[in-house]
Amino acid sequence: MAEFDTLILDITDGLATISLNRPDRLNALSNQLKSELLEAIRHIANPDSGVRALLITGEGRAFCSGADLAEGGMNADRDMGANLLATYHPILLELAALEIPVISAVNGVAAGAGMSIAISADIVIAARSAYFLQAFVNIGLVPDAGSTFILPRLVGTARARAMMMLGERLPAEKALEWGLVYDVVDDDKLMETASALARKLAGGPTIALSGIRKLIADSHDNSYSEQLTAEAMAQRKAGRTNDCVEGVTAFVQKREANFTGR
Repeated sequence: MAEFDTLILDITDGLATISLNRPDRLNALSNQLKSELLEAIRHIANPDSGVRALLITGEGRAFCSGADLAEGGMNADRDMGANLLATYHPILLELAALEIPVISAVNGVAAGAGMSIAISADIVIAARSAYFLQAFVNIGLVPDAGSTFILPRLVGTARARAMMMLGERLPAEKALEWGLVYDVVDDDKLMETASALARKLAGGPTIALSGIRKLIADSHDNSYSEQLTAEAMAQRKAGRTNDCVEGVTAFVQKREANFTGR
């Protein structure tokens, strides 16, 4: 496994933890961090990695403040879209394509593309001091990195539009009220809580969890009939796993299931 300079990757007992590690820059997304994040995600996606769940967080007092504006994101034609296509989209698409559950533990600010990464997770846990910010309009830009797709689906169009147009902070407690996050915990309990949840998922029926992830993602585009068919196909796959046999057996025997991810 490669060594990284701008993030920390730990893989223990099937759980991968990525910690964005530019605390002096509030974990702003430099070109190097984006490159290393993509490399880490690709390593995790390899079935030989043994990873069954991913937890993403940030070192220091921020999750991620978004793009590193000091580094610049425009070419000679001032085409910031080119930077998105080349460096951001591969990360977001490969993160979405993972066949394992993803959890984000949001400490401090999650702004711009950093917010997009945070809310791309299946389950978001936030520290009480954390906040979310659609910062783009404050520098004359439109939201990107998937925000206009994900955010309205989580909090509704009216709230998403207001967040994007006003560019104001959304505190963690309000984010919980709006349904943006799953839970808010005291700052000193964030990693303990998020890690426990991530370990539970890493020890779960991986193929079933992957199926849940894909079914929910596909439901945005499917008709009701198409979604019923998709459920049946996913259930066929899950029903043929060793984990399904173990889960049913454990239920009948009134004991905890020992899932292996197969």
